[in-house]
Amino acid sequence: MEEIHPQLRNFIVDYCTRYKIREVDPRALSLDTSIDLDLDIVDIEIDLFIAEFAEQFHIDQSKFSWYKYGYPTGSASVNIIKAVFGYDMQWVKRLSNRIYKPRFRVSNLQDAVRTGKLL
Repeated sequence: MEEIHPQLRNFIVDYCTRYKIREVDPRALSLDTSIDLDLDIVDIEIDLFIAEFAEQFHIDQSKFSWYKYGYPTGSASVNIIKAVFGYDMQWVKRLSNRIYKPRFRVSNLQDAVRTGKLL
């Protein structure tokens, strides 16, 4: 299995820490980690996240559009489940994944780092 680029991993952890989104364990990040569901970066924050990502990694985002992924808005139901049960247990993650389909993953960012373009 392919590993996350170390600078990308550090960027995600630093971003979540800086903006107090949620505490992220760097070892728990994988290419399958969802930016909107697992890290809880949605709505306007996702645009700021993409802008900072593109700036730090010198990524061309001129052709990037949310039409391909669907704009990540989050889910009130998932937020309630996370608040009541936490997000560490596997059944909570599976249920959350059924209620809200993740739109944007770390693998998309990894591809952008590799190619220099966010599509």
